[in-house]
Amino acid sequence: MSAIRRTRSVDISNWGAQPPRWIALLANEVRASNRKLAAERIGVSRSAVSLALANRYPSPSTDSIEKKVLSALDGLKCPALGDTISVEQCREYRARPAPTHNPMAMRLWRQCQTCPHNPDAGGNDDA
Repeated sequence: MSAIRRTRSVDISNWGAQPPRWIALLANEVRASNRKLAAERIGVSRSAVSLALANRYPSPSTDSIEKKVLSALDGLKCPALGDTISVEQCREYRARPAPTHNPMAMRLWRQCQTCPHNPDAGGNDDA
């Protein structure tokens, strides 16, 4: 197994004081690995990652890369469902009332209430 090669720091200052969530997620992924590995995970080129982080993406719209970043990086592995869901889906699922009409749904809902992604259950994730 080879070590991850980090090339340079991640600077997102061109996005201003409050960069969009997708840029923050992308920057965190690059910090955790590198531009090449982040690009592979997202399904874009390494140069697209660099240009997006620098707020110099050549297209008039960043919608396409934003969707790819959010799809690849903005998710949690849900222990109850056994699938990756968005942070928003996690919040909505755990906030809904107990599904007393369906025993299977009730089992899943109970798991959600004690999940490590649930801050009310004492987990440490910020979902």
